[in-house]
This record gives sequence, structure tokens and C-alpha cells, in this order.
Amino acid sequence: MEFVEKTGRTVEEAVTEALIELGITRDKVNIEVLDEGSKGFLGLFGSKISRVRVSKKMDAVDIATQFLQEIFKSMNLDIIMQVEQQDNELNINLQGEQLGILIGKRGQTLDAIQYLVSLVVNKVEEDYIRVKLDAENYRERRKETLENLANNLAKKVRSTRKRVVLEPMNPYERRIIHSTLQGNPNVRTHSEGEEPYRKVIITPQFKEKGYTKTQ
Repeated sequence: MEFVEKTGRTVEEAVTEALIELGITRDKVNIEVLDEGSKGFLGLFGSKISRVRVSKKMDAVDIATQFLQEIFKSMNLDIIMQVEQQDNELNINLQGEQLGILIGKRGQTLDAIQYLVSLVVNKVEEDYIRVKLDAENYRERRKETLENLANNLAKKVRSTRKRVVLEPMNPYERRIIHSTLQGNPNVRTHSEGEEPYRKVIITPQFKEKGYTKTQ
């Protein structure tokens, strides 16, 4: 954490000097008074200067960056991070040569790290911050894969009139399946089971004499 120690005739004077050096405003720092100082006898003799330590407050970007750096260091991974905050959303994109380790099977490791970052960030933030962790556009590529899977399985369900049970997925991936097939008149979707083994079920719908029947 970046900090400076400054002295002055008063605490306020020392704090002002520290703010000037850090180049930030008072609301973005933590102030620790190391010595309040004193004016001495009659304000002339035995006066003692004030001394303060002023450090920058860590925001969501700082906290997430530091936490991830520690994880990557412990894993001996050389990862480049791009961290941006927009309102109450924190977007983190990772780049490097060993991203497969961080992504894991079907993104499970990436999801776990994202969850941990969210816990750490929201432990100190007053307003909830939504954390989105990605690795070289893996999320978008996975989304396209799931959309294609959903559409292909919907065709299979329609032709066979038999339901299909997908493998367990996290809530985000299940939402992609549900959303993709929401407007499909031939099938409907619902989820069954308990986390982390909750699955999406695709069942057929077919029309008979003016009404829709679900098999």
C-alpha cells in the first residue's frame, strides 16, 4: 500500500503536505497521526512538530489486483491483468501463456477464482460489486458453444420427442441454455437437482387439437 510520512507545525499542515505529494484528495486516504506535536511553553519554547502517515485507500480495483497477483505468484504464473471498474461492475481480463490452468475444465477454475475475488472485494465495499473474470474472451467463446449446443439439442428433442438431460452447469451457463431456447415453440427447459450438480432438462412440446402438450 502506498503511503508517505510528513511533518508539520500542526497535524493539518502535515496532512496537507502528504496529500500534495500523493496527488489525491483527503477522502481517498487513510490518516494515521504518529505524533500530534505540541506548541510548547507560550508557543515559543519546547515546541514539537506533528508527524502523520497518510496512505491511499484501496478501492475495488486495487483489492482485486493485489489478490490476484498473490494467487498468480503462488502458482508461478506470469499473467497480465486488465482491471476496469464501471459503476458497480468490476471487469477483469487475463492474458498469458498458461491460461488453460486458470480456466480449468469448462471454466470451473475461472469461476472459482471469480467467486473468491468477489468475496474479497465485497468484504470491504459498502455497495455490492459484481465481479466478471475472463481469460482472453473465454466467456464469449463458451457462450457461443452453449448456444450452439442448445439449438442442436432442441432439434434432437423435437425429432425424437424425448427429453434430453444436460451435464451439470453453473447458474450462468444454465441461464444461457434457458435464454437461448426461451422463444423456441418446440421445446421448454427447466433445471433439476442441487448445486453444484444442478442440470438443465430440455423437454419436447407438440401441438394437438389446438393446445400445447409437454411430454
